[in-house]
Amino acid sequence: MTLSELWSEVNQFMEAGGFVMPPLVLATVLLWYGLGYRFWVLRRKGRYSVRELLRRNISGEPVTCPPMDLVEEAVRLGLAIKALRVKDLRKYLDCEFYRYERELKRFTALVNIVVMIAPLMGLLGTVSGMIETFDSLSEMALFTQTGGIAGGISQALFTTQMGLSVAIPGLLIKGFLDRKQRRIQTELAQLKDLLCIGSLPAPAKVAR
Repeated sequence: MTLSELWSEVNQFMEAGGFVMPPLVLATVLLWYGLGYRFWVLRRKGRYSVRELLRRNISGEPVTCPPMDLVEEAVRLGLAIKALRVKDLRKYLDCEFYRYERELKRFTALVNIVVMIAPLMGLLGTVSGMIETFDSLSEMALFTQTGGIAGGISQALFTTQMGLSVAIPGLLIKGFLDRKQRRIQTELAQLKDLLCIGSLPAPAKVAR
């Protein structure tokens, strides 16, 4: 397929949904960018628990190959802060861990907004297509410059399908990522508790 043919296909695709297609396509791009970013930030190799990560870092054992995930970075930072012997450790950890908690929530609002408005934008295109259909019926015009009855019905169905095809996968992946976010937030809270109460796992004894 040549570039001109591809461009022609894209134009036909955009024209099929009417005026709601450009913002709907933009919303789709923003949605998948936000989901992709969150998927990368929320990646958790899951090989070790927080206690095991603390024990391995204290013992100097290798944990994982880089890049480290967010929890592994937080463990190393937490141990470095504890080594400073600051007075109010909990407050210090809360301040330093805030960037991790902020990173966990990045693009959450964007994903929520797109998932909510995508079906509504599809519905707006549906209403627009039905208006065109009824206008064409009143004029008894099967085909007009804007598409007539056939074009109005096509636009109504196409935009509804497009809106749902954006929202449904986004909603499913959003739920999966939200569960990962809550699990990591729980691990960060557990890490702060272990560092503050001082009950760190003892280094493993090396057999001789």
